[in-house]
Amino acid sequence: MTKTVLITGSSTGLGYTAAQKFAREGWNVIATMRKPDQRLAEIYPERIAVYELDVTKPATIKAAIQVGVERFGRIDAVVNNAGVSVLSIFEATPMEVVRSVYDTNVFGVMNVIQAITPYFREQGGGTIVNVTSNVGFTSNPLLSIYVSTKHAVEGLTESLSYELESQNIKIKLVEPGAMTDISSDPLI
Repeated sequence: MTKTVLITGSSTGLGYTAAQKFAREGWNVIATMRKPDQRLAEIYPERIAVYELDVTKPATIKAAIQVGVERFGRIDAVVNNAGVSVLSIFEATPMEVVRSVYDTNVFGVMNVIQAITPYFREQGGGTIVNVTSNVGFTSNPLLSIYVSTKHAVEGLTESLSYELESQNIKIKLVEPGAMTDISSDPLI
């Protein structure tokens, strides 16, 4: 049986590259992004479907899960990749900016997990992969807001691994280092 993965933040970077890699490896891919761009689906039209999903809007998460299941029959894994960063001095950063970064990087991850967990439980299992960063266990100047969100997701993931284990739902962390945007290369 062909497996299916839903990936958030697939418009560029790691999400875009991961979508191609999964498709090349034979997976069906539900590539999601705030503003759907069909160029990714054009690379592997039989394997990749692009849908709107904004992690800060739970209705879009539920809709993407539903249309993804309708298209491919099931979802076996979710990659929580969507994220934003801000380079700033914490003291000078307006709290609305801080809240915006937390809304995407922390509460967005929580929104996706809360939406997919009942589906995985009913299905008998699944895998959730949370993409954080190597700054999730180190520190960097001018990135205190971003770093703190990655620390939060690290702690959430570690705690949830115990909560979800009995339901055959695996939750993992991926902690990449700094990357350049390689998403424009369709051969990745």
